[in-house]
Amino acid sequence: MSRFRVLVVGAGFAGYEAARALLRHRGLRGHVEVAVINPTDYFLYVPLLPQVSTGVLDPRRVAVSLPGTLPQARLVLGEAGRIDLQGRTVSYTDAEGGTGSMSYDRLVLTVGSVNRLLPIPGVAEHAHGYRGMPEALYLRDHITRQIELAGATDDPRECTARCTYVVVGAGYTGTEVAAQGKLFTDALVRRHRVLRYRDPPRWLLLDIADRVLPELDPHLSRTADRVLRRRGVEVRTGQTVTEATADGVVLSTGESVATRSLVWCVGVRPDPLVDRVGLRTIKGRLVVEPDLTVPGHPEVFAAGDAAAVPDATRPGSCTPMTAQHATRQGKTLARNVAASFGYGKARPYKHHDLGFVVDLGGTQAAANPLGVPLSGIAAGAVTRGYHLWAMPANRTRVATEWFLDAVLPRQAVQLGFVRSSAVPLDTESPELPRTQHAGRRPGS
Repeated sequence: MSRFRVLVVGAGFAGYEAARALLRHRGLRGHVEVAVINPTDYFLYVPLLPQVSTGVLDPRRVAVSLPGTLPQARLVLGEAGRIDLQGRTVSYTDAEGGTGSMSYDRLVLTVGSVNRLLPIPGVAEHAHGYRGMPEALYLRDHITRQIELAGATDDPRECTARCTYVVVGAGYTGTEVAAQGKLFTDALVRRHRVLRYRDPPRWLLLDIADRVLPELDPHLSRTADRVLRRRGVEVRTGQTVTEATADGVVLSTGESVATRSLVWCVGVRPDPLVDRVGLRTIKGRLVVEPDLTVPGHPEVFAAGDAAAVPDATRPGSCTPMTAQHATRQGKTLARNVAASFGYGKARPYKHHDLGFVVDLGGTQAAANPLGVPLSGIAAGAVTRGYHLWAMPANRTRVATEWFLDAVLPRQAVQLGFVRSSAVPLDTESPELPRTQHAGRRPGS
């Protein structure tokens, strides 16, 4: 058997797991080269990003090295730009602006998702997105900077605006950012000589839905809502932002809120690359068969946020864009790629949700492992235990930093190496970088 190439485009949850499973497959060793095209040299464990933004974790802890954990894979740092299905090649732009192309015998499309923008005036210019490491690091710098600038001004209105944070979107990301961000700013203010005698920082969490975490079980929603309100977060359901400026936002109720911090967590949509492939899509996701192959192209596989995978547990629907599904789809995909080479038998993807976990910071969380509703410390322990189990590396370092955060004051300084122009919310502009991460949550 001659040496074949499996080309994985995107190293998010689905792509990373697919590449790892392919490299571990005994039958493929020596016969198949696994190549990965990804804009970074790491797999990002997205669920812990809020802890990077709030100073709990060092950013390296949530970045799993691709060369370190996939040493047999050929890593190409770049952004995929054009896929030639007839010629079986993928063109890309590398990390320094050069171009190249790679041929393939099997193509794995796992390009993930990007920020979902709405046509609201000023949002693209003034909101902060939340999809990758640059955004998380910038938000940490930004929050710290606003607190320090608030303490330096003699204008009470400016101080209030700088200490006001508006988060739009009460899904997983928005809920966790607001819950953990409130703890972070409260800790900063307590150690500030001037601000500790003023009103505490104000956090608003907005969502057009009628409750937080609308996609989850009502019990988890109520638990999260209770923790947020008790912590001092203003939860505004049935509301959103209708306009954003450099000095504040206007809400759908007509209320104006002076703020320098608008965090956009409305949701995600499939990477625009999927539309450019020229194949059938459903809401931007590539249509695939139950075995994750693309109709009419048995050499092309897709999974994760980029693929509309039929949900065997809910006939007629597609699996949701979650990391739990993306991870397991990656493993199934690898099995089916191997079967296409004559090793084993292909099988359709089928998976029941194992439950959900939402980390609310400190000892608080909301979780329902295997359908058992939990809250408080028990949920916090399950949530962190799940993350340690789900992470492919860095477990000891993460656990150590959690312990240190529990017993030592949190460090908060501006790192100063990430500029706002480097982390645009608008990921559609061709001259701006696009983040490729499959899935948002492993415990979902």
